[in-house]
Amino acid sequence: MNIKSALIIVICASLGLVAGYAIFGKLAGSYVSMDTLLSFGGNALQSAFRSISGIEAMRNKILLCGVAGVVVGVLLAFTVKK
Repeated sequence: MNIKSALIIVICASLGLVAGYAIFGKLAGSYVSMDTLLSFGGNALQSAFRSISGIEAMRNKILLCGVAGVVVGVLLAFTVKK
């Protein structure tokens, strides 16, 4: 894998994460802060709040969009490589 392929994969992954945040990042009409999305762990009360409020599901959907971006980036990297 060369630098160009790695750059394509990173750009597609980033675009996937941004698209996922734009689509799934809203909760009650406003976007959830990145700090809330990136916070893991915490005590049982915080975990219960994230689970009930849907932040865990939101985080999973955003990460899946990032994974989809990686897959698209790998496919593009292999086609551009030729």
